[in-house]
Amino acid sequence: MPLPNRAPLPYDGGMPLVRIETRRGLTTESKRKLMDAVHAALVNKFKIPDHDRNQRFVEYATEDFDLPQGRGERYCIIEITAFGGRSLDAKRALYRDIVDRFADVGIPREDVLILLQEQPSENWAFRGGQAACDLELGFKVEV
Repeated sequence: MPLPNRAPLPYDGGMPLVRIETRRGLTTESKRKLMDAVHAALVNKFKIPDHDRNQRFVEYATEDFDLPQGRGERYCIIEITAFGGRSLDAKRALYRDIVDRFADVGIPREDVLILLQEQPSENWAFRGGQAACDLELGFKVEV
């Protein structure tokens, strides 16, 4: 049922959720390029709709973000939470695509950690609180 005084909600880009974390110091342009890189890789390898974008870029002060041994100042952690169902080949392709795109922006491949967290669609709610498993999403999860 539509909310009062609102048009019915279209697909609202409920997934995947992306969080990129690193130390402070990147330019606004570099941050945008990194966010665009993750999104393009998700569109390319997970076949999500191009308009499906839900990202956060989190920066930390140097004292609040320890670097693993042997990693550089631009070390990044990328957490992606998505519906379960992608094949191992699709996941491997996504990881390679992201690190390649980050390298194009100057982040060494070895300085990118990717964590993919998969959740069943019944654990997601959007479009006014409806369980995702009850909705037509408009895209195929099994790639």
